[in-house]
Amino acid sequence: MSNIPDALKYTKEHEWVASTDNALVFRVGITDYAQSALGDIVYVQMPKVGQAVTADTVCGEVESTKSVSEIFSPVTGSVVSINTDLNSAPETINTDPYGGGWLFEISVDSEPSNLLSASDYAAITA
Repeated sequence: MSNIPDALKYTKEHEWVASTDNALVFRVGITDYAQSALGDIVYVQMPKVGQAVTADTVCGEVESTKSVSEIFSPVTGSVVSINTDLNSAPETINTDPYGGGWLFEISVDSEPSNLLSASDYAAITA
């Protein structure tokens, strides 16, 4: 069974969303379920800082030894930060998907309301 922290929000595309110290900036990553399904992650293509992203549209990809999977933006906004540590250590997503394996941060105009709770996400991964 995959790890699904209660404090996070989720998408049906297997991204997680966390609040940050700034109420309108959210941190994004892929879930434990997703990294497990992908296998050993070897490369991550992320959006650029300053890039506008739209909820439910592709904004990057994760490549593993098994396949390539698209990253969907969970919210609409502007990318304000990316996790540059993943350029040299993409496998961090496998070992710490909810910590050091975060992907990018997005600044939004308002609190997102289209995200799943941990229990809702658990139901779709069961």
